[in-house]
Amino acid sequence: MFRGVNSINLDEKGRLAMPTRYRAELHENCDGQLVVTVGLDKCLLLYPLPEFEEIERKLVKLPSLNKQAKRLQRLLIGHATECEMDGQGRFLISEPLRKFAGLEKRVALIGQGNKFEIWDEDSWNANRDEWIEEESLESLEDLSPELGSLAL
Repeated sequence: MFRGVNSINLDEKGRLAMPTRYRAELHENCDGQLVVTVGLDKCLLLYPLPEFEEIERKLVKLPSLNKQAKRLQRLLIGHATECEMDGQGRFLISEPLRKFAGLEKRVALIGQGNKFEIWDEDSWNANRDEWIEEESLESLEDLSPELGSLAL
């Protein structure tokens, strides 16, 4: 399980150093083989290769005539880029993916259980603050039963 928020610098080549606390697990579970693809919130999604392969299997089984399914396949599979952690725990994010997410220097790596989100740090902070504000203004009565059962 990947959790937490980490602020990291991209180097001049577009490489990101994976925080030390995740490296052993990533080497053990996927031999440092990762997949980066686009997310729907203008961020990137970073998966251990076996985790992405499972999602990919599910995506290709979706009905090809369904417009939403086709869009998801095009976005997630079409932009998927395999990468590998080097000896220092760094991996390269391709230029098109960096451009998509607006990544320049400071990024936020957000643990999301089975994957990470990679955000431009300023965009992450702005979105996080907006989401917190929205949640504090919305009624908790409108939560789905699944969300309502969480004790936050």
